[in-house]
Amino acid sequence: MRVTIQTLPTEVIDLIAAGEVIDSIAAAVRELVENSLDAGATRIVVSVWPEQWRVQVADNGTGMDLENLQQAASPHSTSKITTEADLYKIDTLGFRGEALHSLAQLGCLEVLSRSNDLGLGDFWENRESAPNPPSSSLLKGGAQNARSGWRVVYNNAGEAVEVETAAIAPGTVVTVDNLFGNWPVRRSFLSAAQQMRSIQSILQQIAICHPHVNWQLRQGNIPCFHVTPGSTAEHILPQFVRGVRGSDLQYLKLDLPGSPENQKAANLLLETQLVGSTVNHNYQLPLASSQFPMPNSQFLELVIGLPDRCHRRRPDWVKVGVNRRVVRSPELEQTILSAFARTCPRDRYPVCFVHLQISPSSIDWNRHPAKVEIYLHDPSFWQAQVSAAIARALHLNDEVLPPAPIPERVGKLLKASEQKSAYTVGISARQNDEGGEQEKANQIGLMELRAIAQVHNTYIVAEHSSGMWLVEQHIAHERVLYEQLCAAWQLKSLEKPVILSQLSALQIENLSRLGLSVETFGEQLWAVREVPELLADRDDCADALFELSKVADLQAAQVATACRSAMRNGTPLSLSQMQNLLDEWQQTRNPRTCPHGRPIYFALEESTLARIFRRSWVIGKSHGI
Repeated sequence: MRVTIQTLPTEVIDLIAAGEVIDSIAAAVRELVENSLDAGATRIVVSVWPEQWRVQVADNGTGMDLENLQQAASPHSTSKITTEADLYKIDTLGFRGEALHSLAQLGCLEVLSRSNDLGLGDFWENRESAPNPPSSSLLKGGAQNARSGWRVVYNNAGEAVEVETAAIAPGTVVTVDNLFGNWPVRRSFLSAAQQMRSIQSILQQIAICHPHVNWQLRQGNIPCFHVTPGSTAEHILPQFVRGVRGSDLQYLKLDLPGSPENQKAANLLLETQLVGSTVNHNYQLPLASSQFPMPNSQFLELVIGLPDRCHRRRPDWVKVGVNRRVVRSPELEQTILSAFARTCPRDRYPVCFVHLQISPSSIDWNRHPAKVEIYLHDPSFWQAQVSAAIARALHLNDEVLPPAPIPERVGKLLKASEQKSAYTVGISARQNDEGGEQEKANQIGLMELRAIAQVHNTYIVAEHSSGMWLVEQHIAHERVLYEQLCAAWQLKSLEKPVILSQLSALQIENLSRLGLSVETFGEQLWAVREVPELLADRDDCADALFELSKVADLQAAQVATACRSAMRNGTPLSLSQMQNLLDEWQQTRNPRTCPHGRPIYFALEESTLARIFRRSWVIGKSHGI
């Protein structure tokens, strides 16, 4: 292993915004954990002794050799950037090289590390080139120490004052003791319970961006938090978001097109750096196009809590991640909330995590000292992508169907064995067709729902390829009408006005705000000559208008109008009417809940039905063999 940690040149240091202040144990944990992730760790153990103001982070990353260790705590020393050009293509969590130096100033810093490829040749080379080589007594044994790691203790200036070999597995263990020992005022503002909650929250936010990592948090020797790794954030969220199960979540991964504005920005940055390289030849500016990843490498990962199954009292799990870091993005967060408008119950908020993996040239990480806020070039483009992704995840199409409960090969075998029986296994037609049907199944389209019955003139029984659903007709129709009203709020003039009485000044103002003209008709009487089109032919139009006079915004009026105009439960429907309603409902933007947040359908998947009726299909055992 060669030396990779170097002190940044002054020109680069001047261009970097000052790092955030390490003002708590949680902030120290965040800095150390980010270093572990940048080192490729897949297992990270955080141990905290809050009463002793001590924190330890152990990982199984690449580790460091002796020469890197002695340089690690120097100010502005890092292996992640070297030139100004690197600031425009940052793909690591840290890059300022100040974390270990700051921790050395705030407490007693000790680092144990062993590189994964430490060999005998590296050992002797490090011995000769180290600024402060260890004593000869520590080097006795030669080959015996070749596979050992190193323990380094630093003073407040970040200089290595104690160096010795240590028995350690490949990876790094960083310990900070007596944190804020010289700043007693800082300690007085932080309680042990507050710090543990903050640390847990930080680890949760980092974990959803790095689902492949095994996380452990210990308070002293007592385990208090553990996250097992998974392939996506969909497997991580249920482990620490209370009340959320894996079946409540929908995961979607989409490739993102390139933004024209982002490509222009990347080209401009490249041109600027090329001009700068002619002035200052000390910069080794990269010219390869790989330094600016092309837009086709960009993708979006989305994990949403299905609004008919889970939601929150606060928007605390509306999260945005960009290139493996959770950030605050008011524009994208508001886009998420708008995309879920009128899908959750009143005063409830969605569960949603959007993770953008985009070109580093599209991001300005240097906008905020703490890197918790970033600037995205062409933010409207990313807002449109997030809205489209959420709409796609909420839609009822083949893309969100559960996996087929019976594998194709087994399904064909069972179908052949059941041809002489009185029943058949429900295998989707698209699994058996070769050609057009199979190609059609691979495309994103509406789920094939077929109305087969009506229960109590209230619930529509719908069959599809992987099970059956019960759809409540009133709220399904309400969703259809609501989205039609959102698309076109149309008013109709009446030959005979609707007369209202006992209206307050606020009610009259509310009606006027909705575009309804209200005229005085007599003592405590008012005439309305324009009404929403859906209410024009209703016998209870006056009651509906009086109800609208109590709402203060157009969206609430649209909800009230849709609810009153939707077909009532208890209305008998023909099969064609049921099918038409199902088709219209499927095409809505948010078909899972009504505008009040109530679930519209109840699913019984084929796997659930098979479990209920004990259809295990174990050949031989089912016949007593």
